[in-house]
Amino acid sequence: MHMGGVLATSCWFLLISVATPTTLLPTCPLECLCLSQTQVLCNSGGLTEVPLKLLPPTVEHLSLTRNNFPTIKSDSFAGLRHLKKLSLDGNNISLIKPFAFRGLPKLRDLSIQHTPLETVSPFAFAGLQNISTIYLSYNKIKKVESYAFAGTVSLKQLVLAHNPISKLETNAFTGMTEIDKIVLPSGIRTIEPDCFNGLDYLGHLQLAFMDLRGLKRGIFRGLTNVNYLSIQESDLGNIEGDAFDEMAFVKSLNILNNKIDSIQWLNFTWEQHVVHLRFQGNHILEIPRSETLLIEVEKLTVIQNHFPCDCHIHSLLDGPLANGSMINFISKNYCISPLEVNGMPMNNIDIDSIGRCQEEVTRGNLEASKDTNNSAERLTSFCSYLNLMLYFLKLLRIT
Repeated sequence: MHMGGVLATSCWFLLISVATPTTLLPTCPLECLCLSQTQVLCNSGGLTEVPLKLLPPTVEHLSLTRNNFPTIKSDSFAGLRHLKKLSLDGNNISLIKPFAFRGLPKLRDLSIQHTPLETVSPFAFAGLQNISTIYLSYNKIKKVESYAFAGTVSLKQLVLAHNPISKLETNAFTGMTEIDKIVLPSGIRTIEPDCFNGLDYLGHLQLAFMDLRGLKRGIFRGLTNVNYLSIQESDLGNIEGDAFDEMAFVKSLNILNNKIDSIQWLNFTWEQHVVHLRFQGNHILEIPRSETLLIEVEKLTVIQNHFPCDCHIHSLLDGPLANGSMINFISKNYCISPLEVNGMPMNNIDIDSIGRCQEEVTRGNLEASKDTNNSAERLTSFCSYLNLMLYFLKLLRIT
């Protein structure tokens, strides 16, 4: 082909590519930067809705940060079946509607951070069957409503740090079955019963800096196969009866550095299979009665706590928290009251000089009296038996 023909052909192909770009180049929203058919950046583009129809259907990583999305509608990303990572950080999101992320079978990582979102609504994340990590930090979330994460059976990590959450509602985490880690913020004031119900496996959960009125029955119901659970640096109020009754198979349960007004009942049975209970650094304002404590665990650690060193101390040392060794217990725990011994190691005070409480003395006297009466009754019965035997012997001699 001569030189003129080559130039003509080149010009013809150039003309075609300019005149019909959509036939040769993939589509890309004007507000976005399509680095490839699998990676798209739509950051600070002023978008008011997801440009779903203009995105490459093969996109795997999609960033939609710092746009203007007040609402994430249901099925907002339907059709992006190859999407693996999605970021919606920095948007003005105030509502996530039910099933907003339905139709994303390959999505693994989802980030919604630094938004004004206040409520995680029911079924907001439902349908994300293969999701691995959800980041919801640095929002304005005040509550997580029931079934918000329904169906997220593969979720391994949920991060809710740095949110003003005050209440965890019943079934807030229902739908997660085997999760490695839940990261919650400080400042929680209410945990409703059955909040964690349905978690078949939980790797790590730390409940810290809470301000509760009490730990109530059913809070931990349904928690099974827990690797590490820590309740720490919180005002726990009153630990009410049966607070821990319905959790099982816990490797490490840690109650650390809390203020505890009173313990109405603390119950751990062998059937719950708690391996290690660590009760450390707590300030207990009222000593529980020994009969209200049942602690059947493989390993018990009770150290660096502060207890009242009053007349109830004898009940404490006779109970299961002392773990069978009064000497070891008083060497590793402290007094919180009376004021003159506050902060003093227990082994620095003369415990024998502290009289028992009147109710303990009365109870002891009643038990002793009961034992005496029982002994008297047994003796009377024995004497009656002897008299009866003597009577029969006399009858035998007469005959």
